[in-house]
Amino acid sequence: MTPEKNKNLDQMFTAIQEKAARHADSITEDPAPKIYIGMATCGLASGALETKKAFEEALSLRNIQARILQVGCMGHCYGEPLVTVHNPGFPPILYHQVTPGKATMLVKSFLEEGDPLFEYLLGAMEENDLIPQVWDFARFSQEKRVVTEICGFINPEEILDYIAMGGYSSLAETLRLEPHDIINQVKNSGLRGRGGAGFPTGKKWELAKDARGQEKTVILNADEGDPGAYMDRTILESNPHQVLEGIAICAYAVGARKAILYVRSEYPLAVKVVTRAIEQAKELGLLGKGILGTSFDLDISVFQGSGAFVCGEETALIQSIEGQRGMPQLRPPYPVQKGLWGNPTVINNVKTFASVPPILKHGEFWYRQIGTEGSTGTAIFSVVGDILHAGLVEIPMGVPLRTLIFDICGGIPNKRTFKAVQVGGPSGGCLPADFLDTPIDFDSLTEAGAMMGSGGMVVMDEDTCMVDVARYFLDFTQKESCGKCTFCRIGTRHLLNLLERITKGEGREGDLELLEDLSQDIRDGSLCGLGKTAPNPVLTSLKYFRDEYVAHVKEKRCPAGVCRALTAYYIDLEKCARGCDACVGSCPVEAIFTTKNRKKGIDQTLCVKCGECVTACPAEYDAVRKVSPPERAPIVERPADISD
Repeated sequence: MTPEKNKNLDQMFTAIQEKAARHADSITEDPAPKIYIGMATCGLASGALETKKAFEEALSLRNIQARILQVGCMGHCYGEPLVTVHNPGFPPILYHQVTPGKATMLVKSFLEEGDPLFEYLLGAMEENDLIPQVWDFARFSQEKRVVTEICGFINPEEILDYIAMGGYSSLAETLRLEPHDIINQVKNSGLRGRGGAGFPTGKKWELAKDARGQEKTVILNADEGDPGAYMDRTILESNPHQVLEGIAICAYAVGARKAILYVRSEYPLAVKVVTRAIEQAKELGLLGKGILGTSFDLDISVFQGSGAFVCGEETALIQSIEGQRGMPQLRPPYPVQKGLWGNPTVINNVKTFASVPPILKHGEFWYRQIGTEGSTGTAIFSVVGDILHAGLVEIPMGVPLRTLIFDICGGIPNKRTFKAVQVGGPSGGCLPADFLDTPIDFDSLTEAGAMMGSGGMVVMDEDTCMVDVARYFLDFTQKESCGKCTFCRIGTRHLLNLLERITKGEGREGDLELLEDLSQDIRDGSLCGLGKTAPNPVLTSLKYFRDEYVAHVKEKRCPAGVCRALTAYYIDLEKCARGCDACVGSCPVEAIFTTKNRKKGIDQTLCVKCGECVTACPAEYDAVRKVSPPERAPIVERPADISD
């Protein structure tokens, strides 16, 4: 770029930064209290809109001037609705599970009377002398936020918030450099694709840059379909501009002039937020024609996918955009050689693109210092299941599973024992407690039998049946199979039939060996990653929890008491309270009856094993029991002369 063009770029971007600084100053210099409410999907689902309305009404009623500001999700999904209150004289304080009632109390007690209501605190947002005891919170101190650093701290629908935090400065610097310099920085950083495969990002960009073809395209893969996974959605809802900046940098580096954001239509808020972000970036000259006064153009649009899990595979995603049924294609040629409409195409995940601006801002060697030698940078997981502090976590690569599950996410609730963790979504493996010290990185997880995947993590406690878990995930992948491969289409169906039969107590001699052989055939014979990894939950649970499979097949027993056909409920007559009818009213099929001595029994021929009686039985009695196999339940005769 010529000095004159550099000067124009500097002038344009400086003007934008000054505008953003004035915007930020208007907020920080306002002496009124600030109330930041998390309004991503997790917050809205927990009642953030009602909480916001309660704050507005309480402030109006008490004639208190305060600013209510919308922000995204900071990852503490278990604590939604999350509210940060910055009252002058106090550090910013984060409150969790802020119901409308708590909102009203905070206005009265904190903003009017100066009492921060310590009982509702989750943490102070900065170190201070006033509230030192709540700063040392594992979610703050043990994470390393690169991609999610400002998620939950800015309004995702206000581009000036992002620019005031240093946003788009990496793009401005990129436009002064040669494309190969940018690609070398990404290569030297060691960044690997965060969509699951872990392919080196810089290498992919280099292949696309060198590919023949004038019309190159960059595609954002936000087709996040794993059960329990919501990393991409949260990032798009909370900080869309960092993703857009990464896409623009990639497009400039590979020579693309068109970008498509492939977002599943089940993410309406993410679609809304990112569409608005594109419009704002175009208005400021950060996207569109002549970006920042240069000759670089980037036409960027949003494509809503219909929600097929297989469209997370890049060739199936391309087929979907082209109007075809989303089905994986044989490779080579790879998309970087022949992708959308036959042109070179770069496809990267949300987290991958969002990692690029920080890398260019701080330098490739800064990024390499985070994580491990083979897996640099950070990993983002949505941790769900039997976990105390479920939510979104960003940690350096190499952190052990034990640290993530117990130190950062609080461990297993209700004093239960950890049993297993599935890493990598429905195609990942189930790892037992022996693997809790496994480092979280691409190679270590693969060696253990799991995979990094896109970042889904399901934690399971002692009451989990691993055979049923394998059945659940196989049911998902079987339904999501596109049907192209015989091994995947028919093989996973047979595999699922076997698992369903075993969980019903109909397992036969040789079933376990058949499960292993069929799983290996499906893995070897499938075309894409869905089929190749679909058997992982079966193979790992068979390897590490084989005794549970044996109990199901040979003893017709479910050790965890989960499989309905292999369990039964009964009432311990010694503990049952005479005259208590709590369980009777809870039974949907009237299987519970009253005995002659006014205690309760369960008619096993009517019981549907829903477990409602367990929930209904008062804790002081704790009379309902579950046993496996069903014949262990004592038989209690229903009196013929006493109505229920």
